[in-house]
Amino acid sequence: MVVRLAESLELSLRERNDLLVAAGYAPIYSESDFAGPLLEPVRDALVSILAGHEPYPAVIVRSHGDVIAANGAFDVLAEDADPALLQAPVNGYRLALHPNGMAARIHNFSAWAQHVIEALRATARRSPDPALEQLLAELETYVPRTPAGPDYLGFAVPLELRCRDGDLTLITTLTSFATAVDLTLAELRLEAFLPGDPRTSDILRARQAGRSGDSHHGAGSRAAGG
Repeated sequence: MVVRLAESLELSLRERNDLLVAAGYAPIYSESDFAGPLLEPVRDALVSILAGHEPYPAVIVRSHGDVIAANGAFDVLAEDADPALLQAPVNGYRLALHPNGMAARIHNFSAWAQHVIEALRATARRSPDPALEQLLAELETYVPRTPAGPDYLGFAVPLELRCRDGDLTLITTLTSFATAVDLTLAELRLEAFLPGDPRTSDILRARQAGRSGDSHHGAGSRAAGG
C-alpha cells in the first residue's frame, strides 16, 4: 500500500524510501556506487552515448547538477571559465550561470537563465530538498530580475553562446532512466545539446576535427567516479 501510494504521488525513489521508513518499513530501493563494479555496464554505455553525441556537447549530471561524465565537446561550455568552477565536482548549473562561468558568453542570458531557474524551481516544488533550495538561492543571485517579455516561451529557450570560433545556437535535451530501481541511476540525467542552425553544426564539427588532430588530446568521453 505504501509503495502504491508513493507511485500515485509520483515520488522520487529516494522519497519512496523515506516514506517506507516513516511507515516503519525498510527501504526497498538500493543506492549503488556509480564508480563501483555493479554499475560498470552502465558506465560503459554512458561513455558510448556521450561519444556518439559528438561533435555536440553532452554531460551526465546528478539531480543537483554535479557533472560526473562529459564528452570532448564539453570544452565549448567550459571555455574561458574560472578554473575554480572546473574543479571536481563541477556543477553544471553553477558553471552556466556564474559570472565567471558561461554567463558572460551567453547572448540571451536573462531569458535562458530564467528558463534554467524555473525548471529547477519546478523540481524543488515536486521534491522539496534543502540542498536544492540552497543551490537555487545561490543561482538566483547571478540572474538579473527582469520581467519576461511578450515573446518569452519558457519551455523553448535556445542557448545563444559565444565561443572562440563564432556564435552558437544550441537546443537542450534531457534524458533520464525512467525505469530505474536504483537511486543512483534514477537521479542521473543526460543533458545533450543539439545545433539550432547549420552554422552551429559547422563550428562544432570543425572544433571536433581540431581535437581529433591534436595528438596530445586524450579520450573524448569519460565517466568520472563518485
